[in-house]
Amino acid sequence: MNLEDLTGRTAVITGAGSGIGESVARQAAALGMNVALADVSPARLDTVAAGLRADGHTVLAVPTDVTDAAQVDALADAVYAAFGSVTLLHNNAGLESLGNTWEVPADEWRRVIDVNLNGVFHGVRSFLPRMGADPQPSHVVNTCSVGGIAITPRMTAYAASKHGVQALTECLYLECAATFPQIRVSVFNPARVATRIFEDIDVHDETAADAGYWREEIRGGMSPGSAAKALFDGLSRGEFWILSHPEDFERLAAKRARVLSERLTPDAVFDGRN
Repeated sequence: MNLEDLTGRTAVITGAGSGIGESVARQAAALGMNVALADVSPARLDTVAAGLRADGHTVLAVPTDVTDAAQVDALADAVYAAFGSVTLLHNNAGLESLGNTWEVPADEWRRVIDVNLNGVFHGVRSFLPRMGADPQPSHVVNTCSVGGIAITPRMTAYAASKHGVQALTECLYLECAATFPQIRVSVFNPARVATRIFEDIDVHDETAADAGYWREEIRGGMSPGSAAKALFDGLSRGEFWILSHPEDFERLAAKRARVLSERLTPDAVFDGRN
């Protein structure tokens, strides 16, 4: 993606009400793009949209629950009605979950899988046919996580959903290469970024200590603005794997490769850091 040629093009970002999504929207707007913002929280969405408009940017804000296919269809309809095309689709909305697998409430499990994995599928389903019908180059990037390649006990719902996003994105890359070669596909695998993902988590008696630990840990992470810069740097280089923390990714990928290639039990490589 040529970052010098994006003026007047359109970026769609889900989970744009805070964190990485908000920062990606701000970066896209700074590059001259129209930005279509989607988030499940109308209040957060309005705050981000108002700030961008105050800076003179063109913004469409559409409250959207990405777990609802009809709402994502309506988002796509609104974006195409307003702007006519999409150059960047960033399926970014995500949730965390903590606790041993058997401790996770069924409703929480379903919600995490629905947002993190089905939300990406819904974005692809709603936007890709229209992007594919447009001969102009465009790009889809799905936010995964280093959790998509790592062994992550007590984050089972999150890990399962992100492993799914990783697989979905790799399949989508091959499908677009065969069917829509003008659409590039990337996966964004951030590590520790100082977002509110652990602030929004559902806390139970069994997970209170974990939540407190991770909230403190995440505050010392990379800023969302730096993560957004890493994303756009990766897009400009045409990378499939876009990383915020290459060293962490390489460490975790090496462990995962050993487990698979040597058929090890997970505890052979797990050291408490993933």
